[in-house]
Amino acid sequence: MTIGRPSAAPAPLRLTLDWGHGDAVYVFEVGLACCAVEFAAASVERADVLRSAADGPGSASVIVVSGTVTDKLAPAVKDFYDRLPAPKYVVSFGACANCGGPYWDSYCVTKGVDQLVPVDVYVPGCPPRPEALIDGLAELRRMIEGAA
Repeated sequence: MTIGRPSAAPAPLRLTLDWGHGDAVYVFEVGLACCAVEFAAASVERADVLRSAADGPGSASVIVVSGTVTDKLAPAVKDFYDRLPAPKYVVSFGACANCGGPYWDSYCVTKGVDQLVPVDVYVPGCPPRPEALIDGLAELRRMIEGAA
C-alpha cells in the first residue's frame, strides 16, 4: 500500500442570489433571540447574498423574523409589517418564530409569527444554521419568480 498525496478536495459550493439587478429584494431582520446571531453570521459571511435595508421598513421587501416573539413585542412586529411597501414577504427563521419553540407553553409567548402576519417561508431549527437562511431566501426567490 502506498501512501500518497490525498486527492484535492472539491471546491465549496457558492450560492449567489443575483438580486442586485432588476428587482432587488432588501432584507430587514427583526432579531429577537439567539436566531438573530445565526442571521448575523449569514449576513456577514455572505454579504453578496443579503442586501440589508438599513433605511428601515420603507426600503425593505422581506422581513426575517428570527427568535421568540413575545405578546408584548407582537404589536411592534405587526406594525412593522404594515409599514412595508408592497410586495412584502415574511420569512420565519427558527423554531421560536415558527411555533414558539421551547417556550410555546409560556403565557407571554406568541405561538408563531404566522398568528400576526402571513408567512411565506418557514426555516426550521433551534437555532437554524446560517446556510438554512440562505436556502430559505433562495426558496422565497423561487416563489417570487414563479408568481411573476
